[in-house]
Amino acid sequence: MAKNKIDQRLAELGIELPELPAPMANYVPSVRTGNLLFLSGQGPRVGAKEFKHGKVGAEVSEEQAYQDARLVGIQLLAAAKHALDGDLSRVKRVVKLLGMVNGTSNFERQPQVINGCSDLMVEVFGEAGRHARSAVGMGSLPGNITVEIEAILEVE
Repeated sequence: MAKNKIDQRLAELGIELPELPAPMANYVPSVRTGNLLFLSGQGPRVGAKEFKHGKVGAEVSEEQAYQDARLVGIQLLAAAKHALDGDLSRVKRVVKLLGMVNGTSNFERQPQVINGCSDLMVEVFGEAGRHARSAVGMGSLPGNITVEIEAILEVE
């Protein structure tokens, strides 16, 4: 099977998409309605069940949290690829991201952290990767993960 331009771009960036894990609770990884694909929140997974964790602004630096958000972006791409029968070229646009940062009460640079995911979407999809976004701080996240991000994509 020939690679489409998104698969080629991922290869150029040295990105290999992981297998999609089973949901950890009572939800599904994605829901499609019309031409929108809603992707459930993902965390920075580094193995079958291991995640990056810690408070940003305390034991986790902003730079590390940026990399964690990029890792979550890779997880989101894997979820989208699974939902789209293996064909990310069906993504017409990244519509919106919601990024949540597990930060200390005085950490105020959530947008810079979530840029890890946003920058990835633009690297992969070009102008179609530019999106609306919210980046917010949370008092905690499940399993003390550093970041969680969900996405809405326009698809064919």
